[in-house]
Amino acid sequence: MNLRPEIRPTREQALAAIKVLRDYANQASDDDLVALDSPHVLAAYPVLSSAYPADFVVDDAYRGSLPDLQNGPTSLIVGAPTTIQHVGISNFRLPIRYRLKDGGEIGLETSVTGTVSLAAERKGINMSRIMRSFYVHAERTFSMKVIEHALDDYQRDLDSFDARIQLRFSFPARISSLRSGLSGWQYYDLALELVEVEGQRKRMIHLDYVYSSTCPCSLELSEHARRTRGQLATPHSQRSVARLSLEMPGEQLWFEDLIEMARSAVPTETQVMVKREDEQAFAELNAANPIFVEDAARSFCASLKANKRVGYFRVLASHQESLHSHDAVSVLTEGPTFEQQSFDPKLFASLIHVR
Repeated sequence: MNLRPEIRPTREQALAAIKVLRDYANQASDDDLVALDSPHVLAAYPVLSSAYPADFVVDDAYRGSLPDLQNGPTSLIVGAPTTIQHVGISNFRLPIRYRLKDGGEIGLETSVTGTVSLAAERKGINMSRIMRSFYVHAERTFSMKVIEHALDDYQRDLDSFDARIQLRFSFPARISSLRSGLSGWQYYDLALELVEVEGQRKRMIHLDYVYSSTCPCSLELSEHARRTRGQLATPHSQRSVARLSLEMPGEQLWFEDLIEMARSAVPTETQVMVKREDEQAFAELNAANPIFVEDAARSFCASLKANKRVGYFRVLASHQESLHSHDAVSVLTEGPTFEQQSFDPKLFASLIHVR
């Protein structure tokens, strides 16, 4: 390729150019001089209005003229042109109605996570369509139906092959105290999930169940000190959390039933309203049900396996030790749905409940 050699003006040519500029400046108007000083600015930036056009109305022609980079050509893809398994929104919140076992209903603020797969040759998705799908259905139907209709809509609208939606919410239930006759509201972190992969749909539910765990070893050692040396000692116990995740392959599983399944497996659920007789009863209940984290996982497993409405499942348990500066944890899975070789590094940290 031949390049044009650099041309350097002589001193005489520069002096001649300066004389031309001075002659022009002597006879030019102020506007001419401003234009001469910054012609590129005036050409690129016309006079713009800074007032908000409240009366401006968008018509179809104008809407069609708006740029849409997310649905742009393959040439706009940044990075590797490869499939993305999940792309969408997280923590989009709106009120959704849920059915109760007694035939009633309850409206709860719900956090929505919705994602779809993205083919390698596509730039992106229109994420507002996910939110619009929920608004269309949330006022007309209930929880799982909202998920199913919304997934149908945005899987079709976004031309995606896989999709998943999850609803997270705090479910209130009135719980009686152990002996005093008082009652209070216990709140359970629940999530509903619908997943479609390769044309197959699965419905899932997740529950975080908070309980007290008294260490069996510590209990025995405390009793040994009392019995052999007359030494007062107390066993250690701690707030503990189990996350039960399970498939619902057929018949509906009520939130209340799942909570009761967890409570029947490990009855030492943390209390809401407590008087002195309740506190004493709770100490007795813990002494009657000492439990290692391994025992907890297997107890929840037995309760889930005994219910025909439960498909494959996973139990995560975390005993947040009062003796140690670390936690005791366990993971138990039944079936392939929840099997994992690798976990999120902060998975067990997510089991610490802060109200």
